[in-house]
Amino acid sequence: MKQEVFSFRTKPTQSYITMGFHIFLIILVSVYIFHGSCYCDKGNYTFMKDATLAPSYASFDYILIGGGTSGCALAATLSQNARVLVLERGGSPYDNPTASDLRNFANTLFNITPNSWSHLFISEDGVYNTRARVLGGGSVINAGFYTRAGDDYVEEAEWEREEVEAAYEWVEKKLVFEPRVMGWQRAFKDGLLEAGVNPYNGFTYDHVYGTKIGGTIFDGAGHRHTAANLLEYANPDNIVVYLHASVQKILFTKTDRQRPKAYQVIFEDTERVLHKVELANNPMNEVILSAGAIGSPHLLMLSGVGPMAHLAAHGVKPVVLDHPMVGQGMGDNPMNPINIPSPTPVEMSLVQAVGITKFDSYIEGGNNVTLSFDFTRRFFDGVLHVLNKTSRTTSTKILTQPILDLLKSLDRGFKDMIAMDVMFQKVSGPASRGYMELRNRNPEDNPSVTFNYYQEPEDLNKCVEGLKTIIKVIDSKAFSKYKYPGVTARGLFNLILGIPTNLRPRHVTSVFNLKQFCIDTVMTVWHYHGGCQVGKVVDKNYKVLGIDALRVIDGSTFLKSPGTNPQATVMMLGSALFRYMGKKILKERAAFFKYQEEA
Repeated sequence: MKQEVFSFRTKPTQSYITMGFHIFLIILVSVYIFHGSCYCDKGNYTFMKDATLAPSYASFDYILIGGGTSGCALAATLSQNARVLVLERGGSPYDNPTASDLRNFANTLFNITPNSWSHLFISEDGVYNTRARVLGGGSVINAGFYTRAGDDYVEEAEWEREEVEAAYEWVEKKLVFEPRVMGWQRAFKDGLLEAGVNPYNGFTYDHVYGTKIGGTIFDGAGHRHTAANLLEYANPDNIVVYLHASVQKILFTKTDRQRPKAYQVIFEDTERVLHKVELANNPMNEVILSAGAIGSPHLLMLSGVGPMAHLAAHGVKPVVLDHPMVGQGMGDNPMNPINIPSPTPVEMSLVQAVGITKFDSYIEGGNNVTLSFDFTRRFFDGVLHVLNKTSRTTSTKILTQPILDLLKSLDRGFKDMIAMDVMFQKVSGPASRGYMELRNRNPEDNPSVTFNYYQEPEDLNKCVEGLKTIIKVIDSKAFSKYKYPGVTARGLFNLILGIPTNLRPRHVTSVFNLKQFCIDTVMTVWHYHGGCQVGKVVDKNYKVLGIDALRVIDGSTFLKSPGTNPQATVMMLGSALFRYMGKKILKERAAFFKYQEEA
């Protein structure tokens, strides 16, 4: 049977009121897909096993908690000279390789069943968000936009530029492609230039002011190449990857005279059987957290490392180290989207052209993304389920009525699919910061996270300037072919206010006040970070301050999000920076053994 598609390219007078709630059904997917998923014709790694096959006890040189964007890269590097165990809470992307193809993106993202790759959480700010739950991490469920961090970011982080460059190239050789830029993206690119986002820098991975075409981890056939593919670099004799391995806590040795030292990790398989894995008896061996910006600080707290009073209040025993900055500094780059109905049939594209402004707002867009109403309903049913489950610990400011209204509208019998074209601005940084707290001691439940979107005036000012730039692009001569005559940017902005882009209240003033519009319609762009920041929780070698044999190497260590998209730098920190850190760790290890031999 031919599948019906409902398009937002109908005439404005016909459907602006009707499309209100339904534009959001695709905005969420559109923005996520534009930002950076895993296809590999190999994937039959002999070292990849389900956690139910794990022995009750084992030992390794390195225990990596999290096989995500950073963890896969780091594991591949460390396995060259050491025995490495990777504990991944999700499954394998190779079990269903077409699910991560471009054409199946929306259905995969909106599948939030217990064993799916997409793990829904809702921040206390009332904004929907997602965590990856699959080998390869966010690179399996995002949309593959690839761009490096800027030179100033690398300098501020005090990374060795030559090593970072080599690490980026290591990733790019395996995963990254130049996109084919077609009509809508060309018009968007030209509109950015007409709006003053100059100069045009062509196709480049570099983060430079102006308008550019970035890389993608989708190949020409629409297959995704992700961090899981980086395990092809691994030494298969030195690595084991356990899937569906839910880490419960890290254990530490501690005496009155010594610093705590990580020595054991306890994880649970899908049959609720507990397994123990210890570090082999060598002072250079380590536990490395690469569970992401939510998972890493969460596991530290559950293991007794965090703010003492907060841990004690939740019954965490023992409190190993009073570490008040664990869970602090949580940031998420705010994003505000605008849908532009097009009278012209167009090809599908993800983010390809990007405007990098000097006022630190990034302007991006993509078009003709389709989404199933059925999966949309399931997603929002899941939202209500999560809110009901966390009702005792969730902010009372979160509103559920917009979701209920949306579900009612979905019951009126719309077509199977919708399609949409979107532009959006992302605030760099951001300056606004929040925090993470425990809800309970269950490692499988999401913690409570507050990002404090637009709390700082400078973030709000960047948003306003970004939206003004989008208005110029929409009204540009270059983009005129892709919008209806007579449709104003302000009219499109007002339309967004009637859509449940989040669970926050709407204010009348947002109709004419862009600052209030930014606050009321904010969404995530899935670039959250912090919680184990460098200089506060870890040192510049990513070792946890005050604890031996424990590092954190992932986006939780970032002070701010790198560039227009952090994916490349997270892989660099594990396959680029993470390959970079992997090489540093191996150098330290070699130096130690040389010292032992000489002694």
